[in-house]
Amino acid sequence: MRSPAPLVALLGASALALTACAGSAGPSSPSAGGALADGKTFTLSIGTDPGTLNPLVTVMSVARAIDRFLYARLVETGPDGTIVAGLAESWQSDTTGATFTLRTGTTCEDGTPITAKDVAANITYVGDPANGSPLIGLQVQPGTTAVGDDAAGTVTVTSGRPDAFLLENIGSIAIVCGNVLNDPDALAKGKGATGMFTMTEMSPNNQYTLTRRTDFTWGAGDWDPAQKGLPEKVSFRVVPNETTAVNLLLSGEITAAGVIGPDKKRLVDQGYFATNLPAPTGQLLYNQHEGRPTSDKAVRTALTQALDLDQLRTIITTGEGTKPTGLVTVSPNPCRADVVSGNLPSFDEKAAGDALDKAGWTTGSDGVRAKDGKRLELTLLSPSVLGDAGKAAAEYVQASWKKLGVALTVRSADSPAINEALFSTGDWDVSGVPLTVSMPSMLIPFYSGPTPPNGSNFAAIANTDYDTAVAAASQQAGSGGCEDWGTAEKALYENVAVVPYADQPRSTFASKAEFTESDGIDPTSIRMFE
Repeated sequence: MRSPAPLVALLGASALALTACAGSAGPSSPSAGGALADGKTFTLSIGTDPGTLNPLVTVMSVARAIDRFLYARLVETGPDGTIVAGLAESWQSDTTGATFTLRTGTTCEDGTPITAKDVAANITYVGDPANGSPLIGLQVQPGTTAVGDDAAGTVTVTSGRPDAFLLENIGSIAIVCGNVLNDPDALAKGKGATGMFTMTEMSPNNQYTLTRRTDFTWGAGDWDPAQKGLPEKVSFRVVPNETTAVNLLLSGEITAAGVIGPDKKRLVDQGYFATNLPAPTGQLLYNQHEGRPTSDKAVRTALTQALDLDQLRTIITTGEGTKPTGLVTVSPNPCRADVVSGNLPSFDEKAAGDALDKAGWTTGSDGVRAKDGKRLELTLLSPSVLGDAGKAAAEYVQASWKKLGVALTVRSADSPAINEALFSTGDWDVSGVPLTVSMPSMLIPFYSGPTPPNGSNFAAIANTDYDTAVAAASQQAGSGGCEDWGTAEKALYENVAVVPYADQPRSTFASKAEFTESDGIDPTSIRMFE
């Protein structure tokens, strides 16, 4: 079963983030000071339709945010980065394997037990390259297998290759019920739930409604299922325009909305509760498939030199962004050194033009460069969820590259369309879709290895320096390999494979509700107020 899959993150369409900081409410917050309320519906706006909800084949952040409510995990990561119980009550691990002991009394949405053999089958399924899951290499190493002992309630995992963050990676995959493991149609609709909610109504491009399971007791750590303020239902409402989403929040028609643009100020000024996650907003990634102009390092270098990345960062973040220090932005982010500064091509329009001249790209009478009869025409894939700021940034890139002699077509796309382009058609030259990850190991399948449909390396990157450093880093547990992870990332910059230029805090604001957020809102953390 292979399905296109993508983005580790589209900012609001990627991605992957395992842990983050919980927000706090100011004294005038519409969510603070009231009494806890039961039986309410928590309605969250999402910027794009999620497409498939199958957690075994999607890495789209919007889909994974919904799956967070449907499917349980072996372990959970607390707001401070600590590992706490999920489906598993205890565990042991190193870089080559792990053993999880399951809690008793956990069940699927149909009331059948979640067995150790079912959990093991999930892990083995993802680890089998024949199944083509995009999670392979991302959270589960190729060749990883697991064995379940139902009598003992244990799941024993043998990693297909060393994994420095094996506990966090294996522990955070969504576990589906055994009876739907080989039913992609059911999983695409969010069936086989093992988590706090079940899917009760789907209206694509409009709304997804989930209902809380009264028998769910295995929330993170010592979570209490009898506490007040838990929502009865959760509704994900597709609202493509961020300003519209903010207006709906202000009017009380929705409970929460993710906001990154200038409308944020309206909510901050009124004291709304908010979480704040460090997220990549601006990244450029070049398609290196054979035959693409961007497969040539000289072209990639010239394109990057033609951009004032400081100005581009100001545009896409409306002045609120920061300069990235690395590709891993989300907690726990164990390696926090600055590996970006000094390793990207500097802004130099003359050097950019000279590089293309030297590479044989000559300017025609219409101002567009060509080589061997092929015009330098490129397509930039831009996430529609970035709104007006994303559009303005794309227009800046287009204008800058036009001066260089490049004809650029900007294609704004939602999550399903980006997924299709990156992982199916391959019809793109430059991706403006940021990848959001919490561990350096999560980058591996996107920057090395097989290309779609056999893998997730959608840009066809082949970088032996990156691979060598990754291999060394993977042998060392936790932060012990940080120096090698940094060397690996620098290899990508030196080869101009990816250009991170803007990070920006992403906030989820709420009215009469509070929660913590990591790779989506933690469903067990939601508390609603009168």
